[in-house]
Amino acid sequence: MSAVRLLVLGAVRRRDRAHGYQVRADLESWGAHEWANLKSGSIYHALKAMTAEELLLAHETTPSTTGGPPRIEYETTDAGDQAYFGLLRTALSQRDPRLDVLAAAVGLIDDLPRAEAIALLRQRADAMEVWRAAVTVDLPPGTDLDTWGPVGEVLGLWLHTADTRAEWTQRLLRRLEAGAFEMADDKPGRDR
Repeated sequence: MSAVRLLVLGAVRRRDRAHGYQVRADLESWGAHEWANLKSGSIYHALKAMTAEELLLAHETTPSTTGGPPRIEYETTDAGDQAYFGLLRTALSQRDPRLDVLAAAVGLIDDLPRAEAIALLRQRADAMEVWRAAVTVDLPPGTDLDTWGPVGEVLGLWLHTADTRAEWTQRLLRRLEAGAFEMADDKPGRDR
């Protein structure tokens, strides 16, 4: 799964119609150029590729005053909306998507109804719990990982990662359950 695809579809969708510079400016205002390694070339490439895949519809608008090509505005198609929500749902429900993909999904989580976002994050939490148990299933009770040398450090890294990601997911769940964020079903006229 690509964070770039998710971010670009989300940014275009939020504006209804947007040209490449607007998409880039929006994503840079989120800092995505840092945490998602998002470059302007990858944004324009994604816009063109997703237009070819019929996820976006391109509209030529005002001609350039400097003699260049006309500005192109993009909007999501029905297939683009389906792809976007599929990427968003998958990223939120998986135990271990890449961190940039998870960050993109959390940044766009308010495009979902609250109950659905909570259900997806619960799926993520359950999958993480199962995975953590699988890491330790073969360890004898009372195992001191410090005595296992480098392998103990690897196991400790995985356990620490599982615990901190689970803690973060539970915190986000509590916030959503308490009413944090204006979600899609809180916004009049906003469909999913």
